[in-house]
Amino acid sequence: MNQNLTTDRQTFVTHLECSITGERYEADQLHRLSRAGRPLLVRYDLDAVRSAVSRDTIAARPTDLWRWRELLPVRHTSNIVSLGEIETPLVPLTKSGGPNVLVKDEGRLPTGSFKARGLVMAVAMAKELGVTKIAMPTNGNAGAALAAYATRCGIETIVFCPDDTPEINVREIAMQGARVWRVNGLIDDCGAIVGKGAAEGRWFDFSTLKEPYRIEGKKTMGLELAAQFGWKLPDAIFYPTGGGTGLIGMWKAFDELEKLGWIGSERPKMFAVQASGCAPIVRAFEAGEEHAERWEDASTVAAGIRVPKAVGDFLILRAVRESGGHALAVGDPAILKAVDAAAKQDGLLLCPEGGATLAAYHQALNTGLVDEDDKVVLFNCATGLKYPMPEAPQALDRTRPIDFDAL
Repeated sequence: MNQNLTTDRQTFVTHLECSITGERYEADQLHRLSRAGRPLLVRYDLDAVRSAVSRDTIAARPTDLWRWRELLPVRHTSNIVSLGEIETPLVPLTKSGGPNVLVKDEGRLPTGSFKARGLVMAVAMAKELGVTKIAMPTNGNAGAALAAYATRCGIETIVFCPDDTPEINVREIAMQGARVWRVNGLIDDCGAIVGKGAAEGRWFDFSTLKEPYRIEGKKTMGLELAAQFGWKLPDAIFYPTGGGTGLIGMWKAFDELEKLGWIGSERPKMFAVQASGCAPIVRAFEAGEEHAERWEDASTVAAGIRVPKAVGDFLILRAVRESGGHALAVGDPAILKAVDAAAKQDGLLLCPEGGATLAAYHQALNTGLVDEDDKVVLFNCATGLKYPMPEAPQALDRTRPIDFDAL
């Protein structure tokens, strides 16, 4: 076990708060959505955090997710479940991106995606609060992360996924101990099944933002960026946005860091990136709406951002607008072209959702939303090894004369 995790600690959580009404909820109790039907946000005694730990102390610790423990909700370290959540690297994408483009490669995390951040925190808190059975809808990677962490601490798990979920994700979920069911519908259809079962008391609903703690795990992306940039922030962040938990979490992290006095008031422009075949946030942004209507007949090669309706839509839109950012949609051909370019020009294998951020960056550059001089971070949310790749059919017969020039 990491030396950071060897003793129990006092949590700095003070309460939970409805994200739309501000209504206060008690900490250390099991909560779902607020009475208004909106996500709950975890609040901390940041004055006490400032007195207990300094920025330099954080910087001196081993660079894993749990270095940020004072800004995380788990009260007892005995309830932490971990598979080795590292600080993910910033990889330059100089040829296919540009001289100031970095990719935060979340594919290096356990289970190969950034879903590990949110689910490790949510599962640890479920363990702490006595949950014994969890169900979740997934497009693939979240279900895999849930299965791994829940199995590790003995929580029974049932996962529902659209029937066209990548086969490797379905098998990964099953291999890591969950019961996985393919459903003839989209992720929100799967979510409806989870919600019905939860209403009948069969399990706890772990759908995106329907419990408070996945945001707290995802916000570590923002905490890490601040540390990696020397307690400043990049000029722009391009984030693949389905449920949007990570974008919401990073925006929360920046606010907490400023209140601690660890960063200034400057913020990156937040770009919510969606596929043109499923772009409810983009449509709402362009229409000036606070909430996004469900996107009908959603379809895209980037399954991870194929979310027709996000419960945290207003939080995503709020962060994008407050930052001076934008919501952008890119087509599947542009996504696949970007994945190909990053692999063949820079040697970095992006997932389709990561490819969407590269395509969106070029779109933003061409339309003047960002400049070449801006320091930009793109999020690659999963390892490209999980996704289909073009065939490589060439073969060589060693028993025949070899044309080395042709090779």
